[in-house]
Amino acid sequence: MGVIAPEQRLAELTYVVVDVETTGTAAGLGDRVTELAAVVVRAGRVHETFSTLVNPERPIPTYITRLTGISSAMVREAPAFRAVSGEVRTLLGDHVFVAHNAAFDWGFVNMELARAGETPLESARLCTVRLARRLLSHLPRRSLDHVTAHYGITVEHRHRALGDAVATAHVFTRLLDDAYARGCDTWSDLDRLLHPGASRKRRWSALPHSSSDDRTA
Repeated sequence: MGVIAPEQRLAELTYVVVDVETTGTAAGLGDRVTELAAVVVRAGRVHETFSTLVNPERPIPTYITRLTGISSAMVREAPAFRAVSGEVRTLLGDHVFVAHNAAFDWGFVNMELARAGETPLESARLCTVRLARRLLSHLPRRSLDHVTAHYGITVEHRHRALGDAVATAHVFTRLLDDAYARGCDTWSDLDRLLHPGASRKRRWSALPHSSSDDRTA
């Protein structure tokens, strides 16, 4: 589902909301995944979930442990990513990839899949940060904390992959509701909302501009 037909109804798509915790912010400079979670959303409802700690095969910096609570000791007996890569790749499949700051999670997941020899993801992507910028422009920030507070969503286990993925999934369903209220029923409707005035056809993904303040609390 790398390219979605413009007339495809949003309600008929399956989405996988992903969150990763990592040893740092630079996937291309040796940082690794320490935890991954995925939440499947169909027909506006949260369905099955998946989560696993991951042994990054390198030390976890102290500041990361302070933020996430994940220490080197916690992941010592956890599987390396290559041991779960097939399961992860199958779960994500060709469903629409959704994340809060999708470029970050997409980059890390594809980096780990490449290390494991798996086929990279080529699915369509949606970013809840970017959706929030269009739909919740009145908010001072679109961090997960700010957006969940706006919708009255409780985040359990903040800065852990499953807690953040579940919260993002609930945020995503609320954002879709707001998009429906603005007349967005199909993929092309959402495209026009996110790219007003765009006239040329292109392969579209709602990836965010770089913004660290929308990624963090």
